[in-house]
Amino acid sequence: MAKRAKSPKKRPTDLRPRDASQAKLFINRELSWLAFNNRVLDEACSSATPLAERLKFQAIVNSNLDEFFMVRVAGLKQQLAGGIEDTAADGMSPREQLAAVSKQVHEMVNRQYENWRQEVAPALAEKAGVRLLRPEELSVEQKAVAHAYFKSDVWPVLTPLAVDQGHPFPALRNRSLNLVILLHQENESMARRETIIAVVQVPTILPRLVDLSPDKADVVLLEDVIAMHVGDLFPGFRVISCSPFRIIRNFDLDIDEEEAEDLLKTIQKELRRRERGQAVRMTIAESAPPEVVTFLQKALRLEADDTYLIDGPLSLGDLLPLYSREELKPFREEKFSSQAVPPLQEYEDIFKVIRQRDILLHHPYESFDHVIEFISEAADDPNVLAIKQTLYRTSADSPIVRALIRAAENGKQVTAVVELKARFDEGSNIEWARMLEESGVHVVYGLVGLKTHCKMSLVVRREDAKVRRYVHLSTGNYNPSTAKLYGDLSLITAREEFADDAGALFNLITGYSSPPSWKRFAVAPVGLSERIIELIDRETALKDKGRVVAKMNSLVDADVIRALYRASTAGVRIDLLIRGVCCLLPGVPGTSENIRVTSIVDRFLEHARIFHFGNGGADEVYLSSADWMPRNFVRRVEVLFPIEDPDLRRRIVDEILGTQLADNVKAFRLRPDGVYERAKSPEGAPMVRCQTRFMELARRKSQGTDDSRTGGPPLVPRVAPPDLRPSSSQTAPAVLTLVERDPKDQIS
Repeated sequence: MAKRAKSPKKRPTDLRPRDASQAKLFINRELSWLAFNNRVLDEACSSATPLAERLKFQAIVNSNLDEFFMVRVAGLKQQLAGGIEDTAADGMSPREQLAAVSKQVHEMVNRQYENWRQEVAPALAEKAGVRLLRPEELSVEQKAVAHAYFKSDVWPVLTPLAVDQGHPFPALRNRSLNLVILLHQENESMARRETIIAVVQVPTILPRLVDLSPDKADVVLLEDVIAMHVGDLFPGFRVISCSPFRIIRNFDLDIDEEEAEDLLKTIQKELRRRERGQAVRMTIAESAPPEVVTFLQKALRLEADDTYLIDGPLSLGDLLPLYSREELKPFREEKFSSQAVPPLQEYEDIFKVIRQRDILLHHPYESFDHVIEFISEAADDPNVLAIKQTLYRTSADSPIVRALIRAAENGKQVTAVVELKARFDEGSNIEWARMLEESGVHVVYGLVGLKTHCKMSLVVRREDAKVRRYVHLSTGNYNPSTAKLYGDLSLITAREEFADDAGALFNLITGYSSPPSWKRFAVAPVGLSERIIELIDRETALKDKGRVVAKMNSLVDADVIRALYRASTAGVRIDLLIRGVCCLLPGVPGTSENIRVTSIVDRFLEHARIFHFGNGGADEVYLSSADWMPRNFVRRVEVLFPIEDPDLRRRIVDEILGTQLADNVKAFRLRPDGVYERAKSPEGAPMVRCQTRFMELARRKSQGTDDSRTGGPPLVPRVAPPDLRPSSSQTAPAVLTLVERDPKDQIS
């Protein structure tokens, strides 16, 4: 059940700008997110990106836009409908944001499909022999194959839906693909012609891509197969047009947890409701007759700005199965397998290894299997008394979930804090939460009004007549699938102070205890933002001797941004590695000239939250589950924890952050005018692609050939802290210095 917590004191967060000049120092959150998606699209448009990866990035752009409209645009529309005209730190009202979003998304979609039509689709056909054919391009034999497939597999599951006075417009599901058909029927008795509109939903139980030949990679879209035979569904009518369209609906949950007696049942009910939420976007074939487009806009209560006319396949994300075809194997990135770390390659007792040293894992370069082994061995170890675990997102057939079930069946005390409100994963979370409960795991659904977003495991073990505890903390989820795709860091430790804090936090989540004083953790919503600002202010006091490097997914919080501006004004050198949304504007004279913002978009999703504070030479490094956003600070349970092992601290500062700051292949820099551009390096500097280097480092360490700590040539560049004070309006590039190295180690 969901536990009721004491409401944390609200920190004084003034989101409104003090004046117009202050508003100019903040980038709008929604427009910053669109800039991120444009950087993803840049990868799809780049000729340097392998062909199959371009297809993948096209799919990601589409998926990202779906979620953006389902949540962010839907939220803006709700504000507008409710008469809410409040402005954030950037000064834009909901109405102004919607107008700006529509303009930019239309431009983005036009660029995406132009790239698809002119580059990606032709290259798939010419280089890989993968052809996505239109009905008019099919040969006689291929038409026969399509016809046979329609008769045997498609026609039996179709349900044509007329739309007239007796048949209201159907309640189409979110993200569903449909055909709108314009029909004419001659009415002899009334001597006139009737125009009728009908809708056919493209069945999701069938694959969108239909193979036309066993020995060729020729495919046709399922909706085109239906369109070729749509007349069979309406005998006695003449088909005037048949156009595919797709709708996106408001998909956010609307739950009053204070009133919900059973949170699980409430969420199940809300999941069914939101499939029919208010429509917020429609994509439709550019060839659709204007009267059909107008009809759909009226039926779905959409404006012209909400409608996107598409010249190409709707929802390019559905074409991702092409990526796995054998024909595209030569056009994919080289396959990489996560590597085992030396301390955990061969051992008799994993707990003995952890007692001897903290273990830092850099995913996906270093294997997530080590985390699974940690939980699995705890489940089977007769000396383990209890396991406590937070679960935010995990896979459908998770080895973590299976291990927790096994532990409960072995008689251990097992507690799982399951976050049912993890957006887009609510349904699957409900399923395995029930599995856990049925197996005897004590399942807790967190605190009322808060999402439990921290990533934490606690193992309690009896050793030599005393109890010892082991802790795993991470910046990413307990999900073996995404652990192969997301860049994250995790720590396994037996430090007593960490165990004390982890135990206290679990007690806070599962019980009614008041927040304790933390020994090593900083926890949201009871002081995390204050701790972050305190650390920034400490660097501010050091002036030009201060140093901040912060890596995260998003930077939105206005109070933290103002603290960074104060630090920059005092002379602190600041590097921000922000993958997605960044509302801070760097390089502004007198405010942020000492701040540089870098975004890396590559084959793995940059997901880690890492914070380095120079502290006058006594470096401090923290990892966290939280971005610097209001939602993470006040509406989620989050953890910030320090890295106390000096070798691990140095590894993070030099090897991980240093290499990412040196990236000049997949990195973008945010300019003072709010535009991102590809990172540039001084002439003659080596090409640095950080993710490629991390893969090579992981291989070397796993094979025992990394000699950087024993005096050999290291693979990792050392990056001098940049002097970011520009002589012009542009932010100056960092100074890259390399130690002596073997030329064969250059990796592009």
